Amino acid sequence: MTSPAAPATPVELRPATADDTDAVARIWREGWADAHLGHVPDALAAARTPASFPERARERVADTTVAARRGAVVGFVMVAGDEVDQLYVDRAGRGGDVGGALLRHAEHAVRAAGHPHAWLAVATGNAPGRRFYARQGWVDAGRFAHRAPVPGGAVEVDCHRFTSPDR
Repeated sequence: MTSPAAPATPVELRPATADDTDAVARIWREGWADAHLGHVPDALAAARTPASFPERARERVADTTVAARRGAVVGFVMVAGDEVDQLYVDRAGRGGDVGGALLRHAEHAVRAAGHPHAWLAVATGNAPGRRFYARQGWVDAGRFAHRAPVPGGAVEVDCHRFTSPDR
């Protein structure tokens, strides 16, 4: 006789604190490499040094929500206005619903701030990311040149603009 599988440990979504920045930076650095290397201009890859992620994580604490399991940060999302600016899940936690929970949270935050829809940019070459957002019901509104911020300016990246569904 087999027993039912134990339910997964629930994920807690909460505002990030300064104590979370090391975990956020690690997840961001690894996830960014997985999703972007080979799909963005060399100038952007050169700007995303290992040291840039902790610095950017510290600067963005106020607009970051983390997903934690058993107290450990397993993912995060950053919202800026009506944009879901960053969303990453720890490599070990991918494939569950952590990313979906973070995306739903971000969409709710954008709508609660008075915006009718949220949007986000996905590098055109990031096919797994584009499939994830489509599975979440987000709409691919087509390609555009996203201006990714870098020290001293921005780098244009070929991206797809996804918009949140009507709910």
